Amino acid sequence: MRSIWRTLDRGLARDVGLVCLADCLVGVSYGAIAVSSGFPLWLPMLMSLLVFAGASQFMFIGIVAAGGNPFAAVLAGLLANARHLPFGFAIGDVLGKRWAARLAGSHLMIDESVAFALAQEEAHRRRAAYWVCGIGLFACWNVGVVAGAFAGTAISDTDAFGLDAAFPAVLLALVLPSLRDKAARLPVLVGVLVALAATPFLPAGLPVLLALAGVLVGVLAKEPEMEEAR
Repeated sequence: MRSIWRTLDRGLARDVGLVCLADCLVGVSYGAIAVSSGFPLWLPMLMSLLVFAGASQFMFIGIVAAGGNPFAAVLAGLLANARHLPFGFAIGDVLGKRWAARLAGSHLMIDESVAFALAQEEAHRRRAAYWVCGIGLFACWNVGVVAGAFAGTAISDTDAFGLDAAFPAVLLALVLPSLRDKAARLPVLVGVLVALAATPFLPAGLPVLLALAGVLVGVLAKEPEMEEAR
C-alpha cells in the first residue's frame, strides 16, 4: 500500500481529492433525502457501507419512498449496477491476484475509480489511481452520508442546494478527456443518444443500461479495421 501512495503524483492526488469532495456532498444529499423521506437513520448508513453504489442507493430510496415494492427497488439497483461487469474486465489487472484484495477491490469498483484507472497508461499508475480513488471515495461517501442523515430533518428540500447535480458533473469531467480518442467518440455519441431517447419512457437506471449499446457499436466499428490488419 505504501508503494501505491508513492506512485501518486501531485496532479493525480489533487484530482482524486476534488472528486472525493464532490462525492462527499452527494453523500450528504443522499443521507438527507433518505431520512427526510421517512427512512430510519441507520438505513442509509448501512447501505453505504454494504452497497456503496450511489446510483443504486438513490434509486432504492426513490422507488420505496414513492410507494414501490422493495424487491422491485433492489432489482432496479442490480440492473443499474450491471455496468460493473464490463468494468471488471476492463480493470481486472489492478485488483491483484489474492482473493482478499480482489474482493476488496470489487467493492470499491465505482464509476470514478474505474475512470481514473483507465485514464492512466502505465500499469503501476492505474493500480495507484484505482485504489487511492476507491478508498478515498468510500471514506468520503460514508462521512457525507452520516452528516446528511443527521441533517435530514433540517434540510427538507435537498434539490434547492443543487447537491444532486454534483454526481453527474463529476462523471462528465472524467469522461471528457477520453473523447480526444477518435475511436471513442462514436460509441459515446450512440450511448448518449440512446439514453436521452429512452429517459422519458423508462424508469431511472434503465436508460444507462441501454446506453451500453454504444459499446456494441464501437466493437462492430472496429471489426473491419481488425480484419484489414490481418
